[in-house]
Amino acid sequence: MFNTLIRISYDGSNYSGFQTQANASTVQEALERALKVIYKQPVRVAGAGRTDSGVHARGQTASFQAPFHIAADNLPHALNALLPADIVVTTAEYMPENFHARFDALGKLYSYTIDRAPYPQVLKRLYSWHLPDPLNLELICQAAQLFTGTHDFRSFQTAGSSIVETTRTLHRVEPVELHADNMLTIYFEGSGFLYRMVRLITGTLIRAGKGSITLPEIQEAIEGSNPAAAGPTVPPHGLCLEKVIYDQEVLGF
Repeated sequence: MFNTLIRISYDGSNYSGFQTQANASTVQEALERALKVIYKQPVRVAGAGRTDSGVHARGQTASFQAPFHIAADNLPHALNALLPADIVVTTAEYMPENFHARFDALGKLYSYTIDRAPYPQVLKRLYSWHLPDPLNLELICQAAQLFTGTHDFRSFQTAGSSIVETTRTLHRVEPVELHADNMLTIYFEGSGFLYRMVRLITGTLIRAGKGSITLPEIQEAIEGSNPAAAGPTVPPHGLCLEKVIYDQEVLGF
């Protein structure tokens, strides 16, 4: 068997997330369908993370055990010939036998994009949340800094989640405004993320920018003394998985 790592970009608009689900179209299902054609037998894919329904990716990764060798440079071409146009495999690499796309990941980089134009920019509507309301960017930046570091983000996950360990480290929460394009993108880089954590933090930052929540109240939400102050959850289509981070001594691409 040949342990293989691929990097995938996809438009999540037509999918119920990455991971296979009953009676739903997913990115993993499309990948496994293409791999079955290539290798003439079922091949199970392990994704680095689960993206929700409607969430996009530029740098998702997945690993699988290939039953025979295909040149790594040729594998993306073979897969892309079989995949729908909204899923593209950009790189492939053979990895050590014990490598796993999820368990060997050191962190992830997400972005959330907000369309700040007075009216929706139609060609960007699938990849950004339209929000023309006045926002105080300075307050958003100040609130963003509260989230950096290691915290128990229990208040920033969807209610009912089965995850027990909710402590995560965020290395970067950075709002970047592109005035020429009327866009605001917030970047989140961290060791890991809880279910809908980025979307809940983004909703909290937007409330800070609107002046509907104070910095002390946000701090209380982070500390867990006021969990109701977290959120709301913003729409999924503004979220994109930009990159999965690995040890460069292990990863070649």
